[in-house]
Amino acid sequence: MTLGTALEQHGTPFSSDGGSDLAAALAELLRHLPVAPRLLGFGEPMHGEQLFLRLRNQMFHQLVEHAGYRSIAIESSCLGGLLVDALVDGGAGSVDDVMTSGFSHTFGEYDANRDLVEWLVAYNRGRSPHDRVRFYGFDAPMETMGAESPRRSLFALHTYLSTTLDPDDLPCTGAELETLLGADARWSNPAGAMDPTQSIGASSDAIRLRHLTDDLVLLLRMEAPRLHAATAPDERWLADLHARTAAGLLDYHAVMASDNARRVPRLLGVRDLMMADNLCAIVEREADRGPTFAFAHNGHLQKGESQWTMGEQQLHWWCAGGHLDGRLGDAYRVIGSAIGTAHHHTIAEPEAASLEGELYAATTGNVLIATDALPNGQRERRTSANYAYIPLETTSLTELDAIVFVRDIEPVQAA
Repeated sequence: MTLGTALEQHGTPFSSDGGSDLAAALAELLRHLPVAPRLLGFGEPMHGEQLFLRLRNQMFHQLVEHAGYRSIAIESSCLGGLLVDALVDGGAGSVDDVMTSGFSHTFGEYDANRDLVEWLVAYNRGRSPHDRVRFYGFDAPMETMGAESPRRSLFALHTYLSTTLDPDDLPCTGAELETLLGADARWSNPAGAMDPTQSIGASSDAIRLRHLTDDLVLLLRMEAPRLHAATAPDERWLADLHARTAAGLLDYHAVMASDNARRVPRLLGVRDLMMADNLCAIVEREADRGPTFAFAHNGHLQKGESQWTMGEQQLHWWCAGGHLDGRLGDAYRVIGSAIGTAHHHTIAEPEAASLEGELYAATTGNVLIATDALPNGQRERRTSANYAYIPLETTSLTELDAIVFVRDIEPVQAA
């Protein structure tokens, strides 16, 4: 079967405005899955093109209203996401506030993310807590050139334990943590991203904090029966989140301070592992309410090993989706996406022998298609003048369950 025939028989076209045709395409895809996913991912091929965020919003509306989904998790700080969720759950504050403080990577500046938050606020208004839609960030609290201090999560974990357990059981006091942490600027120093000698991660303070964090996490696990009896489920879930985050940040800083050839892929791997751990915790928390919809870059959600060429180096590490595939099996499904042309992003027509090139030649518009309906075969990797756009690979047909192909993207004209 040719790719064109596969698209004719199994592809579902949709407009760039989303709406009912995209909803129908998504419903058709889910209907043919042998097992309903507990976690459905939707990946974008690049950051900065809001069309994919708008498509995400349209898909999520369909999933909430017709498929019982009750949570969305996006590639943004897990700690910042708590502020957004508090607002959409009926808490105090304003949309303006959370767009500034609740998103990392400047994602709060995107109109489509504001639209999502406003929709969640409106949808949840007047609904029971069990029926409200939750918002999560599942990324580590870090930016491109550095990671946060573990202060917030360490103190949250320490406070949770100290309110229930005997203070003598804790491995340290809050004052000792404060002394070891020092100024936050020591941790967020952007120079450490490129120069390991500028990172705090190998300092005696950081090493001591890693040991203390291990002890705090061990205490959290050992005293789980007592803590479960004495504290509310939401408190316990937050304590687990802060335990994961504190330990993960300290691991990240330790790798940042290392000086070996595997430094960069290990940094990327720690971040993706934190993403996977957060998503698994979200799925477990949401099990009695409904499935979760996750949105991030294709490279985080695909099921295989990530690859990235940096200079002369070919970097490899396991992305979040690779971990999720192993842990959740068929309960994890992911829809990736690709672009034909987007000239305002310097993305020209793809080479004919690439997967995007074949899709471009065989379509006149956008299409959603399951990857198992597409013919296998070795294909060339597309080249792009825009380094932010990550092309599909031959392996994408096994690492993604479906592909949203947007044939041509035009820039949005200012009103």
